[in-house]
Parts: sequence; structure tokens; C-alpha cells
Amino acid sequence: MAFRQSSKQRHRGPDQTGLCVNDEYGFVLVQERLSIVGVKTGRQPLTSTNGMTHLVANGEIYNFLHMASLINDALKFEYYTPRSDCDVLVAFYELFGADRLLQIVRGMFAFVLYDCSTHRLLVARDPVGIVPLYYGWDDAGSLWFASELKCLVGCCAEVNVFPPSHSYYGPRESFVPKPYFQALWMTEISTARVDLELLKHHLERAVESHLQSEVPFGALLSGGLDSSLIASIATRILRARTDNSTFRLKTYSIGLEGESPDLTYARMVADHIGSDHTEVRFTIPEGIDLVRDAVYYAETYDVTTIRCIVAVMLLARAIRSEGIKVVLSGEGADELFGGYLYFHRAPSAAEFHRETVRRVRGLHLSDCLRANKGCAAWGLELRVPFLDTDFLQHVMSIRPEDRAPGIPSHDDHSTLEKRILRQAFADGNYLPPEVLWRQKEQFSDGVGYAWIDAIAQWASKRVTQTEYAAAGDRFPFNTPTTKEAFYYRKLFEQMFPGESFARTVQRWIPRTDWGCSEDPSGRKQDVHRGRNRQEQE
Repeated sequence: MAFRQSSKQRHRGPDQTGLCVNDEYGFVLVQERLSIVGVKTGRQPLTSTNGMTHLVANGEIYNFLHMASLINDALKFEYYTPRSDCDVLVAFYELFGADRLLQIVRGMFAFVLYDCSTHRLLVARDPVGIVPLYYGWDDAGSLWFASELKCLVGCCAEVNVFPPSHSYYGPRESFVPKPYFQALWMTEISTARVDLELLKHHLERAVESHLQSEVPFGALLSGGLDSSLIASIATRILRARTDNSTFRLKTYSIGLEGESPDLTYARMVADHIGSDHTEVRFTIPEGIDLVRDAVYYAETYDVTTIRCIVAVMLLARAIRSEGIKVVLSGEGADELFGGYLYFHRAPSAAEFHRETVRRVRGLHLSDCLRANKGCAAWGLELRVPFLDTDFLQHVMSIRPEDRAPGIPSHDDHSTLEKRILRQAFADGNYLPPEVLWRQKEQFSDGVGYAWIDAIAQWASKRVTQTEYAAAGDRFPFNTPTTKEAFYYRKLFEQMFPGESFARTVQRWIPRTDWGCSEDPSGRKQDVHRGRNRQEQE
């Protein structure tokens, strides 16, 4: 049954399906593999040399070479060569134990390890929750884990999101996830003043660590600040690493046919950094045709996520058709630096900080979910350097007065969001000024303003007033507040029946208690420059 259920997520790993059935110890492990590091040697499930420790993992371990060196230092008279980046999890655990493993590992990951010698289970998810993980129990009392919620439909009545920064180590009968990653910025207001050179250095290091791959890779390029910086930094590193000043990173952007702010700026950045750039254009009917698939693959009914993931899926399919397996992207910067336009309304520096913490801790239910699942729908891995653990720690320790938009002054850029990130890369010709100082456009807006209007109208027309009037009775949890939201909730209920599945979803909305519009579109916020121009006209 586990093999059959896992087939529902085979799109995530189309290269290999690995199976380990252990009747003696009572567990089954299934893994759908997208082979990127250790292509020929890293097939999963991974088993220790003594046959007692078994692992399935999803993601990338960015410091696996460092971990391998620590393993070799401890072995002294033997030499360990990792079969893949995830293979170090098994060897490190056996030598140093679960606690030290979780302290030192860096990457995006969700893994399940079973130690037959101690009858203990080790489950962990990275600090932000870049890759998904769910769990549930079936009627027989068996504990299930899966990267996607759909694998638990039909076998688990009760399901939960395995929380980021949490782990469990112990007998399966006592399973309760507990936090292993904690930081002062989560509970206290940060006080460190920004050091722009140090900020720049940390981001460059994060990007470099995310470039390990044995297969072709590229970068998403929306034309916004975040993805553009990642692509520019990656290009410089790869040119230096290959000693090839003409190296061209493959970059990709998507936009609505005939109208997309993102395509214009992405082309400008591509010309500036000298990338091998591809534009993918889509029509509104093509996007509308994917709405049902968007709910199925995103496993959510959140309006923002559905609006965004349609374009992500269209882009991912085009990229995968060219043989690319890995892409870099700019997710996470808006949460770390308070980049969403509603942050301009933060009533105080302390409230700004608390809201960035809340957004970071909710990434696994919003941007990370959308980006990971939208790309994985076509067997494409997405990496997010802004959410590198060490970079995350550095940025979130910076005081909110520096991270927040500045107060108006003679400088036209003083009130822009993500001000210190822009300033850190202002020298060195990383980006054209038009992009470096471009106001935030949310992805679903930037692909074409008409897309948001069209999908909202189309979805709303599929809900009658009678249906909508009974929304509170039909959906008492996360009751839809618009007809568009109601329609997505209906689709979700068809695919993922039961309130337990509905409770895995979090709605992404701005802070209405700050006087912001509930609509997640950046155009609905009063500081949006396009909106201000339209009102003046």
C-alpha cells in the first residue's frame, strides 16, 4: 500500500523509485528520486554498511562535504566517501548521534531514518520548511510520513503538517515532534546594526553553497530585486569557478502574453549579466485551464498560492523540457527584509520585527510551499539561497530599524522596502539601477496585472450567491471571505476531503489590523506606485 500511495508523488522524483520493506522491524520506506548529486551512486533508501540504519530523504544537504570530512576525521583508519549528499546523514548519525547531526546539518531537507539497533525513529525538517513533510495515522495505528498530502488521502483520517525546525527521535509509539532549532530573534527584538559588507558576504556565501550539482541547472528571473540578485551573484561565482568570463547562466522568466512588467525587467537583467535567457509567455485561458491542477499540486486553497502557482507550473514545465533539473530562485527575501508592501504600515519597529518572524515561520505554508510544489509538479528542484540557515540567522539578527523601509527624505530610495539589501549591492554593477531600485511586485502581479483580475472573476462566477451565503456553515474552519476563495475551497474539498486536511492550510493575507486591504495583491496596498499613478490619472 505504501508503494501505491507514494506513486501519487512520483512527479517529484521521476528518475527512480526505491523501496525497502522490513517485516522484522515493521517498516516500509519508499522514495521517489530526482537524482542531482551522486546520480549513479545515491539511490534511496540508503542503508548503513552494517544494514541496521535506513534513510529516505528529500532535499539537498549543502554542507555534506564538510560533514564527510568530520566523519573521516573520526574514522581515522578508514576513509568514507559519500554516495550522495544525503548519504552523510546516515554515517554522521551513526558516529555522532541525532543531536549533533541536527546541530551541524545545513540544507533544505525532510528525512525519516530508522535505527533497527535501537528501534528508534529520527524524523527532521529544515528550519524554514523549504521542502514539505506531512504525517498521519491510519486505522491500524500505523504512523505515515509523506512529502505530499495526497499520499495520505485514503489511508489516514487524521493528518498534520510536520513543523519546520522540528524533529523527533525515539520509539515510534511515542511520536511527538519537538523543536531542535531555536534562535533569539524568534522571541526577542533584534538589536545588531547592519553591516552592509557583511550582509553582502553572507549572501554570496549562501549562493555559492547552493550551486552543487551534477546535472544542468539554471535560475528563475522575474525581473524583481531578489531573483535578479541571485542570478547575478551566481553568474559571477560560476565564471570565476570555471575561469570562463563568457559563461552564460540559463535564466527563465514568465509573463502574460502582451502585458507583463516582469518580462521587461527580466530581459534587462539578462542583458546586464549576460545570461542565456528564455521567456515563457502564456494566455489567460491557458492559465485558467490549470486552476484545478494548481489546487491538486499545491495542496492548498489559499488564494495567493493558487494565483501564483499557475505561472510557476507553466514555467517549470518549460524549463524541465530543456533538460534542466535544478533552478535557483529568490524566495524568502520579502519575509526576512519585510519586502511586502503592507510592511510600510507597520506601527513600530518592534511590530515590524514580530511580523517578519511570523512570516518567516509561516513560509512553509506559503511561498516555500508554492515554489517547491509548483516546480516539483514537473520534476524540477528549486533552491532558495535567501533561506540558507546561516544567512537567515544573520539577517534576522539585524535590528528592525535597519530592515524596515526608511522615513521619507531627499533620497528617492529612502522609503523603499528591502533598503539595506539594495544598498549592500549598490556598488559593483550587480544590477541595472532600474531593477536594483524597483518597487516590490508580487509574483502573481508581475506576470501581468490582467491575470489577477481574470482568475478572480473566472473563479467567482463559478460560485452562486446561495452557495456563498452558506460558506460559514459549509466551511467553519478558514471560512472563505470571497467567492474566488470559496471556489478554490470547493476544489480542495473534492481532492482532500475532511477537516483534518483543511487544517493543513494557512491563508496568506496582509495585516488588516494595520489598515491594509485583505486582498493579497500588492496593487491593493496604498503605497503601490502603479496604483497611485492610476488614481492620479
